[in-house]
Amino acid sequence: MSARTTRRAPLLGVTVTLALLAVAGCSGTPSGTASSGSSSGASSSAAADHLTATDPWIKAAESGMTATFAVLHNDGDQDVTVVGATSDLSPVELHEMATDDSGAMVMRQKEGGLTIPAGGEHALEPGGDHLMLMELSAPVQAGAEYDVTLELSDGSTLVVTAPARTFAGAKESYDDGHGEGHDMSHDG
Repeated sequence: MSARTTRRAPLLGVTVTLALLAVAGCSGTPSGTASSGSSSGASSSAAADHLTATDPWIKAAESGMTATFAVLHNDGDQDVTVVGATSDLSPVELHEMATDDSGAMVMRQKEGGLTIPAGGEHALEPGGDHLMLMELSAPVQAGAEYDVTLELSDGSTLVVTAPARTFAGAKESYDDGHGEGHDMSHDG
């Protein structure tokens, strides 16, 4: 499933955020799609014009933490970087899985954002890079759809509509630890 895009004007300022808004199935964008937008004042090509998302989804969760996944595709000739994160449901962080000095897998904030190479793709997936919803203020229910607005380093945005679904995966637990560099728990 691929995503469609339109343009949005770049935002001014250094602080760039990722807005994740719960829509509970009433989005104007079809499920599993993405769009970007711009006002008519933009004169150059925005990074969001070259970025699409396929197979976006959010892991259903009653409380605690959860994550959002997708494959981000960049059809442009310059790298595109997703930076920062916020959400109506919870604080959001850009996360990665890495091996610490002791050889243990840890989940931690990804420094420098998520870069999608020119002409390439970047997977957000369980056990890898992902968007982490840190402390849910409401349940993320399977079957409901949630709009995720990715904000890029140039200030342009990409809206992705992601359905929530149940996923057992590698028995990852997003409920243990709430800090940078915390151990990733496994239930099995």
